[in-house]
Amino acid sequence: MKELVVISGKGGTGKTSLAASFAVLADRPVIADCDVDAADLHLVLSPRIKERHEFRSGHEAVIRQDDCTSCGTCLAHCRFGAVLTPAVQDEWLMSGGTGLNCSDCAYCERSCGSRTNAIIGEMRTALGEPRPAAFAVDPIACEGCGVCVRFCPEQAIDFSERLSGEWMVSETRCGPMVHARLGVAAENSGKLVSLVRREARRIAEAGDHPLIIVDGPPGIGCPVIASVTGATLVLAVTEPTVSGEHDLERVLSLTRHFNIPAVVCVNKWDLNAEMTERIEDKTRKAGARIAGRIRYDRAVTLAQIRERAVVETEAPCVEDIQHVWNELGL
Repeated sequence: MKELVVISGKGGTGKTSLAASFAVLADRPVIADCDVDAADLHLVLSPRIKERHEFRSGHEAVIRQDDCTSCGTCLAHCRFGAVLTPAVQDEWLMSGGTGLNCSDCAYCERSCGSRTNAIIGEMRTALGEPRPAAFAVDPIACEGCGVCVRFCPEQAIDFSERLSGEWMVSETRCGPMVHARLGVAAENSGKLVSLVRREARRIAEAGDHPLIIVDGPPGIGCPVIASVTGATLVLAVTEPTVSGEHDLERVLSLTRHFNIPAVVCVNKWDLNAEMTERIEDKTRKAGARIAGRIRYDRAVTLAQIRERAVVETEAPCVEDIQHVWNELGL
């Protein structure tokens, strides 16, 4: 069983369009969309979801409202601005009802010498405002460090595992597909990528599929490393621009570091033939192979609108994509 991972140094180079076309051209592949932060391969392959699974990773602090005494210890120790004071929750200071010239910056609470907000409570009482009952945690701002849990004198903070997204197993016209969706501001995309690849391999082995095609994320960060580690071959898709040239250098440096064979394809090469030559020359010097060039073709956008892979249309660039596929030798 072989595994092809299609990546790019930046977004928008045509990586997903190529991965979808390869899925159509391949013989009984398993498809994995590992661009979990911005998955879009499903827009072309129209998967029919068979299984849905929760992805839980990291932890989230949740203050039990009935047990919170509003002492402010969590506020004093949180370094991520995740603890919401009762005043902020109720928009008390922002209402203008007190007549105070307050910007709702919470500086007075953070700088309280006793770290208990006793002074703030006395001020509110003097203004005729009852002291609010409980603090809360902003789930978006919370980094799951657990400091508030450690120092809460009332042990009023739960620290459950965070629901960070979901992963799915689907059927497409090209074969089984594993894909995922990371939640807004959720963490551990690399862990989710590893899970998607692991499930794709399990399906490939169970069904005796000869090839896994992975649509990897852009860049060179943790999710990219999780996508390419242990792969048979990496196809780096770039474009003839200064940023495309620079980002490709970083991608090839990454594949060399992990000793993964890499080939390069220049998409929309005819927009800048001189830059294309320069990129290909640098690719050879970096020890990578040139898989081919793909011309600029407006029909690619029309294919995406129709939810079709480019090779399922009569676009002029289909010939180029087929050539790149043949050069991969998979």
